[in-house]
Amino acid sequence: MMNSASVADISRPTIQRRTLSRSLRGNLKGGEYTWALAFVVPYLAVFITFVAYPVVYGLWMGSEPSLYRELFADPIYQTTVVNTILYLALGVNVKMFLALLLSGFFMRPGWWMKVLLLIFVLPWAVPQISTFISIHWMLNGEWGFLNNVLYKLFHIEGPSWLNDRWTALGAVIVSHIWKWTPFWTLILLAGRMAIPLEIRDTAKVDGATGVRGFVHITFPLLANLYLICTLLSTIFLLGDFNAVYFVSGGGPANSTHVLATLGIRNAFDIAQPRLGVAAVMSALPLVIPLVIVLMRKLRTTEVQL
Repeated sequence: MMNSASVADISRPTIQRRTLSRSLRGNLKGGEYTWALAFVVPYLAVFITFVAYPVVYGLWMGSEPSLYRELFADPIYQTTVVNTILYLALGVNVKMFLALLLSGFFMRPGWWMKVLLLIFVLPWAVPQISTFISIHWMLNGEWGFLNNVLYKLFHIEGPSWLNDRWTALGAVIVSHIWKWTPFWTLILLAGRMAIPLEIRDTAKVDGATGVRGFVHITFPLLANLYLICTLLSTIFLLGDFNAVYFVSGGGPANSTHVLATLGIRNAFDIAQPRLGVAAVMSALPLVIPLVIVLMRKLRTTEVQL
């Protein structure tokens, strides 16, 4: 009995190894398994190097509770939180609402509408850095383009746009809306074009045209897409620093920072990288629920389709 039991114990790990090997291979045999490894291993290496490692390293750098006590006591951080909320609330909602309206405008037929759409998309197609730097110099209080136009046409001395917190923050928000509205307009325009022509024709026959057609037909069909785009835009905007960094630079006196630019300022300008990571990581309580809602919404939408 002891000999048979020992033989069974010895053979059990071998069976487990064979079972694990078969589960990993699946139905792949010979060269197919080799090719699968050749494609998967580089992907795993890139994922670990550029995704998993930076995330884990960032969590480790921002894991000390003392960092957040110092951060929350900083008046600049408190101002930054208010700026971030305003940036998200106005930047996302105004941009998405305009994109929804403009997508309906560009649904009109005609070659001239295609030309207008091409011109409208140009601000999004231009690189961000050059766009925002141009806006920064355009708003210069002494020799900026906007103040020169005001003086030559109306003999008005324009304000110093970037030397006041609220005008500088407003300039940042308007710059972001101007830059990214064309992109989301194209997404919603594609959603409108995907609505079957039969539904639109039936709605017209039933008298659902104009505002009534939009309220009762178009928007209900676009609601899922609109919500998904809004969630994505919010997540993107939380991590975006370009508009603030290149238009206002976080000034005047660090009064227009958002969480992304405050992290850059803490990490590089005052040489406290852990505090910079903590500033960025403080957005996680908002990012994580947004990602969860987005994933659930995508899964629900897929089931409905």
